[in-house]
Amino acid sequence: MKQRLYSVYVKNVLPKLKEKFNYNNDNQIPSIKKIVVNRGLGQSNQNSKYFDYFLNELAIITGQRGVITYSKKAIASFKLRKKSPVGVVVTLRGEKMYAFLDRLINLALPRVRDFNGLNKESFDGFGNFSLGLNEQLMFPEIDYDKINSICGMDISIIVDSKTNEESLFLLGELGLPFSSNRI
Repeated sequence: MKQRLYSVYVKNVLPKLKEKFNYNNDNQIPSIKKIVVNRGLGQSNQNSKYFDYFLNELAIITGQRGVITYSKKAIASFKLRKKSPVGVVVTLRGEKMYAFLDRLINLALPRVRDFNGLNKESFDGFGNFSLGLNEQLMFPEIDYDKINSICGMDISIIVDSKTNEESLFLLGELGLPFSSNRI
């Protein structure tokens, strides 16, 4: 089954991109390659119960089980040993990526308190967009009563475009709510 956002991309966004940026070949048109959802464990890396909890919570949000990331070296001031767990990451591609992006745009971001739109300056210069969320409560899949701690996450949308302008147009046409008063 094709995702709703993917069909919007194929039917509406591709022709607009081709017309606006004058692409000669369909393979030049930018597309979303993957979405990476990252969550650091912070102070809770001392307790092993939180690893399973964060993995399960991220699996509920994204629809895919995450991977625990480990530290590469020891840092004494952070009480961090080499090869100790520091975070959880999920990489989404294909239909799960479009399903997550659709839920993020239409369900999660409108539930953020005092939301004025996403910052257009969050592009990295190569067309990739990153945003940080302060809490997981905005996703409707999360049950408020079963939360141990409120924890944020970082979401990176990887686009295969050459400029930020192409990615901004692509993500804006897909429905990502960018702020109009920021550059």
